[in-house]
Amino acid sequence: MLYWFLKSVLLGPLLRLLYRPRVEGLENIPDSGPAILASNHLSFSDSFFLPLVCPRRITFLAKAEYFNGKGIKGWFSRMFFTGVGQVPIDRSGASAAEDALNTGLRILGEGHLLGIYPEGTRSPDGRLYRGKTGVARMALEAGVPVIPVAMIDTEKIQPIGSKRPRIMRVGVKIGTPLDFSRYEGMENDRFVLRSISDEIMYELMELSGQEYVDMYAARAKNAQAEESLDTEGEPARVAA
Repeated sequence: MLYWFLKSVLLGPLLRLLYRPRVEGLENIPDSGPAILASNHLSFSDSFFLPLVCPRRITFLAKAEYFNGKGIKGWFSRMFFTGVGQVPIDRSGASAAEDALNTGLRILGEGHLLGIYPEGTRSPDGRLYRGKTGVARMALEAGVPVIPVAMIDTEKIQPIGSKRPRIMRVGVKIGTPLDFSRYEGMENDRFVLRSISDEIMYELMELSGQEYVDMYAARAKNAQAEESLDTEGEPARVAA
């Protein structure tokens, strides 16, 4: 109820009024049944705009820190992220990847849409980075299609260092569903998982028009942080 209240009454109308999101390919989202929506990740707001334009509820996997806050602020944070369709995942333990996989499979097994960012984190510079293979494994184990989704210009709403969000138009492009049933039973083959992940990222590159970088986004962020320390005259961190 909170999800639909935020979307239809409280948050959704305001976002539509201010940002007037353009959407293409909405017909590619099935009316029923499970599917994975694999999106590029440019901004914190991506998890708002994609559900806003989709007629069906989308459930995202989110870091548990959003749900573990204390006091009134923690309660509001927990209620908000639950209300926008996010499920907490503890990413600190050794079994984090397996826990995320099992949670995603449970959501798909219930016939829902699962939202995933294959890059694993937001792009540090607007480019598209290498996808992780978790989305491929989920698609094979659940036997569901992967629908590529490109968020357009959401990173421009509040660039790094900016304190106030900009009011501007953003876009959402939804591509043709990708069928990987030809790889059925091969979810433990790392070469197959890499091939599927690369195919998904290629579709995202075509949809978004982003420059592709064959590197994980988290590694790129670490490299940028080290470079920043170097330019400030401080010793750079040594990667483990």
